[in-house]
Amino acid sequence: MAKLVVLKFGDGSFEQGFTVTLQIGEESDRPSTEITGKLPLCPEILLYYSRWQSSYLQLGNGYRLDADKIQVTNVSVTQDCHELALIVRARFNTWLQSQEFRPLREKWLEKLQPTDEIRVILQSENSHLQRLPWHIWDLLERYPKAEIALSSPSYELIHKRRTSSPTVNILAIVGNSQGIDTQADQAMLQNCPNADVSFLVEPQRKELTDYLWGKSWDILFFAGHSSSQGDDGIGRIYLNQTDSLSIGELKYALKQAIERGLQLAIFNSCDGLGLAKELADLNIPQIIVMREPVPDQVAQEFLKYFLLSFANGESLYQAVRHARERLQGLEDRFPCATWLPVICQNPAQKPLTWEELTEPPTQPIFNDVPSASKKRGFKRTVFSSLLVTAAVYGLRFLGALQTGELQAFDQMMRSRPDEGPDPRILIVTIDDEDLAYQRRNNEYLKGTSISEKSLNLLLAKISQYQPKAIGLDIYRDFHAEQPELVSRLRQTENLIGICKGSDTSENIKGIESPPEIPQERLGFSDFVHDDDGVVRRHLLFMSQETASLCSASYAFSSQLAFRYLSSLGIQPKFTSGEVTKNLKLGDTVLHRLSSRMGAYQNIDANGGQILLNYRASKKIAEQVTLTQLLSSPINPNAIKDRIILIGVVARGDFPDYWATPYGHLLDEQMPGVMVQAHMVSQIISAVLDGRSLLRVWLPGLEIIWIGVWAGLGGFLAWQWRLLPHLALAVGISSSVLYLLCLSLLIWGFWVPFVPSALSLVSTVTVVTIQNSKFLKEEGG
Repeated sequence: MAKLVVLKFGDGSFEQGFTVTLQIGEESDRPSTEITGKLPLCPEILLYYSRWQSSYLQLGNGYRLDADKIQVTNVSVTQDCHELALIVRARFNTWLQSQEFRPLREKWLEKLQPTDEIRVILQSENSHLQRLPWHIWDLLERYPKAEIALSSPSYELIHKRRTSSPTVNILAIVGNSQGIDTQADQAMLQNCPNADVSFLVEPQRKELTDYLWGKSWDILFFAGHSSSQGDDGIGRIYLNQTDSLSIGELKYALKQAIERGLQLAIFNSCDGLGLAKELADLNIPQIIVMREPVPDQVAQEFLKYFLLSFANGESLYQAVRHARERLQGLEDRFPCATWLPVICQNPAQKPLTWEELTEPPTQPIFNDVPSASKKRGFKRTVFSSLLVTAAVYGLRFLGALQTGELQAFDQMMRSRPDEGPDPRILIVTIDDEDLAYQRRNNEYLKGTSISEKSLNLLLAKISQYQPKAIGLDIYRDFHAEQPELVSRLRQTENLIGICKGSDTSENIKGIESPPEIPQERLGFSDFVHDDDGVVRRHLLFMSQETASLCSASYAFSSQLAFRYLSSLGIQPKFTSGEVTKNLKLGDTVLHRLSSRMGAYQNIDANGGQILLNYRASKKIAEQVTLTQLLSSPINPNAIKDRIILIGVVARGDFPDYWATPYGHLLDEQMPGVMVQAHMVSQIISAVLDGRSLLRVWLPGLEIIWIGVWAGLGGFLAWQWRLLPHLALAVGISSSVLYLLCLSLLIWGFWVPFVPSALSLVSTVTVVTIQNSKFLKEEGG
């Protein structure tokens, strides 16, 4: 049998001492034991706590305070905070071991067993007494199933008219989230079993009050910024960028929610004792708040552990204790994280368990409806599935889904298993250190990233080890001055240079090729990027404009791949007997993209474009810097029979970086020479290793695929009427869809994920609405 212990603190202060009454009894029964004692004066305990609190606030750990008060300091006072916490713990327990308090301590030890599950309620009006970390009391730590809660001496039992429901109804308010991550809180709430969660994200005041009035809620949850202000510690929550509210400003809506059965309020935000004090005046049964400002990660971890325990059958107090104690794993980075969560309890109310908040469904999972009605429902479901399929494909044809599909494509590309670097490629990089090294040696860079002296030495050193091809991914639209370099550029037969084509529609003039390198050893460097700037396509060849400064017909990557493959007897040619000529290398055909293909709708597909199947690896190939190669002995096997790419990775003078599926932001973008390496690797890996080139399905097959998932959505909604079961089925189906699309992408097929997921969810929604209307008609 669970035990209830109440510690009532009478009039007093830290300067005078407190009278204390201890009551012990069975849960849901009158106390069987009562004893009165005293705690002596101890004014210094507040001083010790204040010093700890000051040190704690200096940590600057991204607290969920008012966004304007978030600390951004990086000064580390972790050790001081730990040490002050130990002092508080020692002084606090010394106080509670005083002679005047000993009779209460001994009575506790006499009446309670370490195996008992105990709810301890501390009743006091003194806010300083409530703020102390009572869970560090050594007596409580002897009882692994005991947890303490705070309470006001004044309380009242509210006779609630809780409506029956098969789910736990949760109103989740996501307030101003500036500087913190509340997405994790939302995701954890959504995963609660048998829960119906309604989210209000940065709501207006009227929207929030309407929700509180409009439905019976079991749990009220808030994540965002909050604080307790003024001498009275009035709590405020920050709803959005401009609006904040005190609990008093929600008084009538909250009273209505409590009268209709609200059991628990969780404020996963900072400095919540002021909020709890005002909520306690409304006689809410239980409140969980954070005693001090709470770091973002601590708030998320506490919620995760609490929900995991509470939703799996543990009592509310045990769930809080387990979640609080698990925060100890974060205390190396977030000192005293276990001090933060605290329960505030209305003593007149007994906490309900998660199971008690739900009731068994009043209808079976599978609907038992007459055969005729079932047939009509089935026909409606089939028609809805077909209608949704047509609508989704129509949106796709108009390009409305292209952005979402490309983002999903990027995510799947990043999720593929690592393939390892391509052993046939070596990349010589020129970074900022290489630029500085050349300048220190008084080498003239002449508007490029490598001096003539270093380039001549580099080519000479590479050539002696007999690579299959050398790719110079550096613009040189001017004559070389050193005779030896001029001769080397002309006579190095496996050297490929670059130029850039012009585009009059975009007012791009282009860049000329190196004068010393003949036409047959040139490749254009042009990339094709999508509207979001991401390179997802590989341009193999194109017809240059008449006035273009670059006359190369083939891409730089194509020329390097051709050189490598020609040494193996594989020559490029074009397919015959087709309207669209595709490049063919051996038995491998590189099928060109059309303007409408897969997720792409009405793109510019001029030239020979294919999808770029990036090599899924952290490093595309082995790399060595210019300075390392010139100044150190080289393993001949690192160069012999390889493709050597020379390019710039410096972010200083000549930045050449591109957005790819692996990163859009500036610091995530990929150097151009690395993108070229992926392109070269794609060609030779497809020809020599049988590595998949990315393809899309024919439109008819894509329509069938989308239709299948629409049909599945209709079937789920037709069979399952209860929202929790339906939501679970949709979640599992969506996960299976994603894994199937990812697997097919690994095998070389880019199939529609976003349209399929949209058709699944849309059909579920449509059929569910139809089912609701049908049941009303049948019942009416």
